[in-house]
Amino acid sequence: MRKVVGLLVVLLCFSAVARAQDTPKGEFSAGYSYFRGNPGHGFPGINLNGWYASLTGNFNDWFGVTGEFSGAYGKPKNIGTDYHSYLFGPTISYRKNEKLTPFVHFLMGAARFGAGPGTGDTNLAMELGGGVDARVTDGIAIRAVQFDYVMTRFASETQHNLKLSVGVTFRFAR
Repeated sequence: MRKVVGLLVVLLCFSAVARAQDTPKGEFSAGYSYFRGNPGHGFPGINLNGWYASLTGNFNDWFGVTGEFSGAYGKPKNIGTDYHSYLFGPTISYRKNEKLTPFVHFLMGAARFGAGPGTGDTNLAMELGGGVDARVTDGIAIRAVQFDYVMTRFASETQHNLKLSVGVTFRFAR
């Protein structure tokens, strides 16, 4: 009986270690972003194309902290326009499915918006959203979709923007 109990304890310990290895210590994701901006002041919405890069440190299998940086560019009405954001905050992931990892995040920080030469304003930005990573291998996933509501505040007015991203996620083992 002792041997059976001992064997069960050893198997439980190994299964706990194997489960812990399923959660990456960190994740780096980068790719394409489409940004739908709402400049306000009676101006129509603008469409910008760009990039994003994020780094997440995971504390356990469901909670991590993310830093995300992004840039988007365009020429609406032939005016060179750019948007950059620098955001940080918590990320909650659901890792019960081996193939898909859905997540949500709430990020806060700063954003810079410029429209035309020598212009630019940097101010508060918040991003609320989430997405799904689809596992390719143990260390690589495809960011199938990430959809975010982005609140910015430029020129004393609040803007309500949308961002859609796709990319590749690299997972770092524990």
